[in-house]
Amino acid sequence: MERAALMAASLSAAARGAGLCEAETEALGRVFSLAMQPRLSALSDDHHPAYLHPGRSALVLVHDVGSVGAVALSAAMLHESTDERFRVSSDEVTAAVGSSTAEAIEAIPLPGDERLMERLLSLPPEIALAALAERLDHLRHLHLRPDLTDSWAEAYDEVVRDWLPFSDRTHPTLARRYAHWTRTFVKRLER
Repeated sequence: MERAALMAASLSAAARGAGLCEAETEALGRVFSLAMQPRLSALSDDHHPAYLHPGRSALVLVHDVGSVGAVALSAAMLHESTDERFRVSSDEVTAAVGSSTAEAIEAIPLPGDERLMERLLSLPPEIALAALAERLDHLRHLHLRPDLTDSWAEAYDEVVRDWLPFSDRTHPTLARRYAHWTRTFVKRLER
């Protein structure tokens, strides 16, 4: 719980630093709490790679992109591309932060989607950034997930085919980070 509280404080400081007003910063704190609920219930280890994923995804946006709106930050925290058990339902999102955020999250495709690139390209710009940040955070921690080892090659292929080209079209810093991940992760696959 202590690590979650520290992440909440980091998010608040980052949001203020990015120019969000106090009401938006407080709302993001509530979104972080909502995104953490399934993790707090399911994970006994607060060092599990998925534990602080919602907060890290938002911090990727703030640190790598800079000025983004509250809906994009909320979508980055509440979208869950890897672990279904940590997803917050659309109804819960709508009740907590409104239907526009729930609809934004629903629009973000999941890995393995047959029309992944097409769906990514149809996202509004800020939601595209949220999708890239959320997925990047999972990828950055993939090597710490022995439960996902069987999917490493598939995840890598999808990044090279879809996520990397999409990041190139969307944001230069995120594109560099995706390119770095592909260069380093391929070495793990070659072992």
